[in-house]
Amino acid sequence: MSEASTGAGVPTERSGGRASRWHGSSASVLAGLLVLGLVCGPMVSRWMAGVPRVQTAVTIFTGVFVQAVPFLVLGVLISGAIAAFVSPELLRKLLPRNESAAVVVAGAAGIALPGCECGVVPVARRLMDQGAPGAAAFAFLLSAPAVNPVVLVATAVAFPGQPGMVAGRFAGSLATAFVMGWLWARFGRPEWFTARPHGHEHHVPGRSRWVVFTEAARHDFLQAAAFLVIGAAAAAALHVLVPAEWFRSLAGQPVASVLVLAALAVVLALCSEADAFVASSMSSLPLLPRLVFLVVGPAVDVKLFAMQAGTFGRRFALRFAPATFVVATVCGSVAGVIFLGGVR
Repeated sequence: MSEASTGAGVPTERSGGRASRWHGSSASVLAGLLVLGLVCGPMVSRWMAGVPRVQTAVTIFTGVFVQAVPFLVLGVLISGAIAAFVSPELLRKLLPRNESAAVVVAGAAGIALPGCECGVVPVARRLMDQGAPGAAAFAFLLSAPAVNPVVLVATAVAFPGQPGMVAGRFAGSLATAFVMGWLWARFGRPEWFTARPHGHEHHVPGRSRWVVFTEAARHDFLQAAAFLVIGAAAAAALHVLVPAEWFRSLAGQPVASVLVLAALAVVLALCSEADAFVASSMSSLPLLPRLVFLVVGPAVDVKLFAMQAGTFGRRFALRFAPATFVVATVCGSVAGVIFLGGVR
């Protein structure tokens, strides 16, 4: 293996110091916000009492956030355990030599190996560095955050009495992973990659599994929780700021509603363990565009594009992300027609 690949992601003493300072400052900011909330909470409550729209927004934000947090915590604990106990080397040994079959196996592996979208990106790069076909690595990259049990259970809780949403999300996301893997096997070019990978690496020699577990879980939780807050705030803002007539008019335009929610999934960049609760809050829209929202989000968004550009190269990301958006939108729409019976 080349020096560039073996050295990528290994933390130096200097980078470890920066990480420690960052986590220390994050804890200080969190403590400061808690103190600020305790001091200013009564005053803010009295102000909100006279503004019904703000009260509505706070209620929606709290509902989305509180519902999603247990699944977020469970997801990051599982993600940390995988980072500590399931190495990319083990995944590489399980892949068949045939590239098309490897895509199926790697995509199906995402069912049992949950993780956040960001955490899967460096794992996919490591798989490729160890000789796994790029098509298989990308199938795993797309399936792991979208079809694992944590995400599916969260979807079932967010959409009670709608098993078609769970089945549609599973089928649409898995189909996206398979199709993108096969498309890469057919049209992908090695020269689109950068020569030297970059990314967050958990598997570093000399670190105990407990250290790997805690660092991975903390990294995933801080990152996912931040996007959950943004998503919950966006859901509250949509209810308060966007007129109800706009949603009703959009509900009557199936193609427009699908495209708008697919684009919204890219912009919001939600954690896959919490996005179902944001989608369920968009109750004035039909289920099919909300299903597309759930299929597109874990496959392509602004944060994933940035990570893929940094890990695989900008030439790769500029080709992979748009193709993934189109495939995920189509697969989500087809899954909605099959499992939801059309636009409803």
